[in-house]
Order: sequence, then structure tokens, then C-alpha cells
Amino acid sequence: MNAVTPITGLRVREAGAGDEARIAAFLREHAGATPFHRPEWSKAVEQGCSQKSHTLIAEATGLPLPFRGEGWGEGAVVGLLPLTHVTSPLFGSALVSAGFGIGGGILAATEAAAEELATAAINLAQTLNTPSVELRGGHLPRTWQHTTGTYANFARDLPASDDAILKSIPRKQRAEVRRAQTLGLTVRTGTSEQDRAAHYRVYSESVRNLGTPVFPRALFDAMLDQFGVDADILTVSKDGHPIASVLTLYDKGTAYPYWGGGTTGARALRANEHMYFELMRHAARRGCTRFDFGRSKFGTGAFAFKKNWGFEPQPLTYAVHGEARETNPMSPKYRLQVALWKKLPLWAANRLGPPIARGLG
Repeated sequence: MNAVTPITGLRVREAGAGDEARIAAFLREHAGATPFHRPEWSKAVEQGCSQKSHTLIAEATGLPLPFRGEGWGEGAVVGLLPLTHVTSPLFGSALVSAGFGIGGGILAATEAAAEELATAAINLAQTLNTPSVELRGGHLPRTWQHTTGTYANFARDLPASDDAILKSIPRKQRAEVRRAQTLGLTVRTGTSEQDRAAHYRVYSESVRNLGTPVFPRALFDAMLDQFGVDADILTVSKDGHPIASVLTLYDKGTAYPYWGGGTTGARALRANEHMYFELMRHAARRGCTRFDFGRSKFGTGAFAFKKNWGFEPQPLTYAVHGEARETNPMSPKYRLQVALWKKLPLWAANRLGPPIARGLG
């Protein structure tokens, strides 16, 4: 928590459209803020997956003035908890912070504000008749059930020059990047319909091959529309055919490649190696100084891939109040379903997947 003037009173309520500028000011001040905390994220999830968002804010009352920091004062936002009410006939329901994100938990200027937000989330869950609240990162109440060891995150500083970026990659992986540069691959970045369609074709095949249902394309369109200049797509092609693509968010000098993958033919062409190296170069040119590779499950190929780039895993701890859902596709519970999904024709997976995936949260 930030060391600031004590707050003598707090009020927690659900935010409205008129609070967005004050929320943005709070996020600029808080070092733990991520794209998943931004109102744009919650709006995109609501638009793309038809899952209702509820953003809780803690406001200071009885606050001595002046109060240090941009945007602070009587009634200032001193805590934030974006929640998505995820409902699914297959997986049940939960209040999730943040829905469809890997972070987005409680941000607060004081311990008291954090605890008030946690209590308000429990009360909201009861009002909505949903059995649990899931927090991903941020302040995790001590009395909630904590889970560590399923996921790790990978992030590090991003050098400014192309040469420094290449040298920052371990020798063996650097050789793979150099090999990719000889295979006639082309790179395109943008947010046009061409970029969006190429990304969805590639990404949907990638997740089908992993045995998991694909999200609705409407979710990706909504993210790009909501984040505007803070989001784009980078696609790698061979002979005009897209084979690897990633949708990236940019926030406070950090690049967050979030939804990315490659087709069956991408591996032989080192398309993923080329894609992430080119994305690092692209992010540096945009002024980013940090690259957040995102989370991966321990023991998976994606986990090993990110380590090969020289990123050190940082175990993630999540917290749940109430009855936890089981949505991890690596669970033995879903072993048969995953195996069968991998065998589906892509057209069938793309038709059946979105109604299922929009309930994962």
C-alpha cells in the first residue's frame, strides 16, 4: 500500500460512467495498475462476451487537505476492484476480477480501502446469488482461500535497440530467431479488418490444436475498439498466408502480448520466434520499456517457451471466497473433452467454441 496521509473515512460504491476520469487518475498513480484494471477492459468483456461488469470504487471521506498525488482530494478514488459476473451453464457463476484477464485484483491506497472492497465484493456476490468471488492478483484478503503453483507470469525490462533486444535473448533461442529471419517470413501490424480476420483464423486454429474452445471474435474486436491506439495485432505470414498472430495491449510503457498463437505449420518455420522478436522491436519503437509475456501453466510447452527467451517465472497467487469453479483445461476432469476437441474440424470448433468460452471468464 502507498504511504500517504491517513484516510479518516471510506465509502465503497459501484462506479458509473461519470467516474471514468477519476478512475483513470487513480490508475496513473498506482504502480500495480494493469490493462485489466482499465474501464476499457471491462467494457470490452461486456460487449464481446455478454458478461455483466460491476466496478467497485472506494472513495475517501473526511480527508485532510492537501492530499499528496494527482487527483487526490475529498471524495477521491482510493481503491478499485473491477468485477465481471461470469455465468455459464457448464461452469457455474462467479464474480471475477478481472474477467478474462490474468490480473485485475484489488488496487488500493490503504489496507482499509482494500478490505472494504473485498467485503463489498462478497456482498455483491450475495446480491447476485453467485457462489464465489475470484481475485487475480492485487491485494488478497488473508482469510480467503489462496492458490499458488498453477500459473507463473513472465515479464522483464525491454531494451531500446534492435541489437540490444537480440542480445538479451539466450544464445540457443537467439539462434532460432536468426534462423526464422532466413525463411522468407513477412510481418504486418495494424487493427484493420484484414488484421482482425487474419488474427482470428490463426488464433482459433491454435487453441483448437490445444483442445480448448476459442473466444468469440467479438471479444477481440471490442478490445481493439476500446483500447484504440493502446492495442494492435502483429501477424507473420509466409507467401501471403498468415501463420502466426498476436493481439497486444500497451499500458504505462509495458507491452502485454495477450492472445497469440500459430497454425500447425508455424513451428517448422519458426513463426512464433519471429513473431515475438518482431513484437519486441515494435514495442520498443512505440516507447515501451517492459515486455510482459503473460502467464503460463507450470509444466506446459508455453511455460518452457517463455523460459527459453530468458524470462524468469514469477508464481502467481490467486484468491477465492466461496466455492471455487474448475475451469483449468489441464484438470483430469476435462481430459477426455480436450482430446476430443483437438479432433474437431476447425469450422466446427469455431462454431461450438465461443458459447462455451464466453462462460470461462
